[in-house]
Amino acid sequence: MKSVAEYRAMASLCRQAAAYNPDRSWQLLGQAERWEHLAEAELACHFKKCVYSTDNRDTENVDGSRWETIVAA
Repeated sequence: MKSVAEYRAMASLCRQAAAYNPDRSWQLLGQAERWEHLAEAELACHFKKCVYSTDNRDTENVDGSRWETIVAA
């Protein structure tokens, strides 16, 4: 998750630089878009791993009790 914050910080810096450098603003905004894309991809990967590890765990708690699934009808 640290890398997501770093990617977003880089995107922010690119946007700030674009505001002060109108000649290079399109290039800098493109780089900001790339950093945001990397942050989103990192988050998606992180949550996919979380869901995958949760789905593949046994439904037994650490203390040996069983989880109960409540389904709303």
